[in-house]
Order: sequence, then C-alpha cells, then structure tokens
Amino acid sequence: MARTLSSKSLVRWLAALVAALSLVGGLSLRQPSRQAPSQPTTAILAGFAAPTAQAADAVSPSGAAVPAPPIGGAPGPSVLPTSRPWDAVLIASFNIQVFGESKIAKPHVVEILARVVRQFDIVAIQEVRAKSDGVIPRFVDAVNADGSRYHWIIGPREGRTVSKEQYCFLYDMNRIEVDAGSIGVVPDPADKLHRPPMHVRFRTRVVPDSKAFTFWMVDIHTDPDEVPQEIDALVDVFTAMKTARPDEDDVILLGDLNAGPPQFGRFTKTPDVTWAVSGVTTNTHRTKTYDNLIFDRRATTEYLGRWGVLDLQSSFGLPLDRALEVSDHNPVWAAFYPCESPPEPAATGGIAGVVAPVR
Repeated sequence: MARTLSSKSLVRWLAALVAALSLVGGLSLRQPSRQAPSQPTTAILAGFAAPTAQAADAVSPSGAAVPAPPIGGAPGPSVLPTSRPWDAVLIASFNIQVFGESKIAKPHVVEILARVVRQFDIVAIQEVRAKSDGVIPRFVDAVNADGSRYHWIIGPREGRTVSKEQYCFLYDMNRIEVDAGSIGVVPDPADKLHRPPMHVRFRTRVVPDSKAFTFWMVDIHTDPDEVPQEIDALVDVFTAMKTARPDEDDVILLGDLNAGPPQFGRFTKTPDVTWAVSGVTTNTHRTKTYDNLIFDRRATTEYLGRWGVLDLQSSFGLPLDRALEVSDHNPVWAAFYPCESPPEPAATGGIAGVVAPVR
C-alpha cells in the first residue's frame, strides 16, 4: 500500500536522501558498483522501455475488473494455480543451487527450471555462481522459448571468499515493470552479511496505472554458519527499506534464510512483521524450512493469504536424485493483489474502481 508523494515532498526528500537511506548498525543503501558492471545488468537497463512500448494492445479482451481479494489467509499452503490468474501477482523465491555453467549445460535440468519460472510473475533467485555473464541470458532464452517475455536483473558478485554468488530477479514483462533507478545493493561496511542483499522496486502492469501495486523486493542468501547474526542484521535492512522512499512502504524480503520462523529472532518481536511460509519444509530432502517471504502485514495489505512450496519431486514427477540435480531447495511463493489498496465494496455491492489487467 504505497503512499502518495507530492512534488514539494519529493524535493524535501531528495535533499535528505542520505539520511533517509541510513541503516541501523552502520549499513546504508547504495547502487551497484559502476566500475565493473555486468553485461546482463546493462542489458536490462537499456531494454527497460519494452513493456510500455507494447502497452497499447495489452488490455485483456474481456476487460473484466480485478476482483477484490478475500479477507484473511490460508492457514496452510495453497495449491499453485495451473495458469497465472489476473487477480493475483505470484512472487517466488528459488535458490538454484550452484547455478553456473555446469547446470546450464544440462538440457533436462534447464527445462525443469524454465517450467518453474513460467509459473510465476517474479522469481528472486539466489546462488548464481558463474565466472561468465552468459548463464542467465542463456537461461532466459530457454524460459522464453515458448513465447514468454521474461527479462532479468542481476547483481554484482558478492561474498567474502573466492566463491562469489549473484542475486537475480526474473520477471514477466507482460505483467511486471521495473523502476530502473531502484536497482541496488545494501552495502555492509561492518561486514555483518556474507552476501549483502539486492533490492529492486517493481510495479504491476494494470490500467489505469495509478492503481498499480508497487513494492520493494529484497533478495537474500544468508551464510548458514552465521544465521543468528545475519537474521538480526536483516531486521535493520527491512526497517530501512520501509523508509527508503517516502512514497513506498511495501517491502518483501525473500530468499534462502537458512532458518525457519523459530530462528527469526528480532523479526518475531517486530510489530506487524509476518512471513508466508510456516509449518512445512522447503528443501528438496523435505527435512528443513530455509526459504521464506517476509513483509509487514499492515503495510502490505495486498497479500492475499495464499502461499506454497513448489515441490520439485511431486510437481514434476522426479525421483530425489533427479530433483537434486535441479536444486537442493524447492521454490516458495506467495500471492499478492495486483492493485494498491484493495478496493472497498461499492454501495451497490460491486467493486469500487474498475481495474483491467494489462498483458
């Protein structure tokens, strides 16, 4: 549920930008380094206008309104729709274990990964581990082989050791747009995080565009050896992101936390903070809960209460050894209403504010 920002407020905000982006504990926000930008990041910024350019023929044939979301949420995991509905934005997190040249060279693995991505509007990926910049473009080509229009954003290589990882977002350009100026990484001068998270601000493509749901996504892969310290630092990251822009209070922090809700520390004591995944396992061995989506229930009223784990074995009929070729993690997901501030019922009992999807 974003806030409206006047031109005068924007000027005042820009004047106080550094203070607004400060983080507790010595962390602050920054843009990715311009000294050695990766080729994929350059490509996404250069091609960002593509969805808007094709918006003229993008209204759904039916012109149907997006229905209001249901009240309350599901106590357990939901069944992932067989096709993506227009009344929900499906957001996923997926640690694709050691996603590099070796994995992209296995067609049967790439096919499963592509099928996973096509089920969601946005996928936050962790553990891209490749020396070349060609892995993600090749993968997106595979995703789009069926006519889909996904694009990617990839961050710089992060990590304290020689084994670096990158965060990546894949998103469906038919349904999602990116605020190109929002792409950045949380720096960590105090070295509290092994791989500082990447942040990007997205918006849904609906008409009128003034109704679009806008939100930050913060992608994270914690160090399994330093989970308590890193979870604690992520509380500060989450808090800072909520005030990074005075016109945006929707923040979805997601990824491989290497922890389940019982290990969420200060998150469990932070007012109104909640998470999607609970009471189920998320790793491929079905023994641990590592992956999740965290957000503020009062700010992000667009959350529909629907979430789940896409089990690689049962979803694709894979034995354990074949599923582990894909990843040692299952994707996790949650559904959000595609418009800001779910509409109030009109006096006639209909939907106040007709909003049509763009595709």
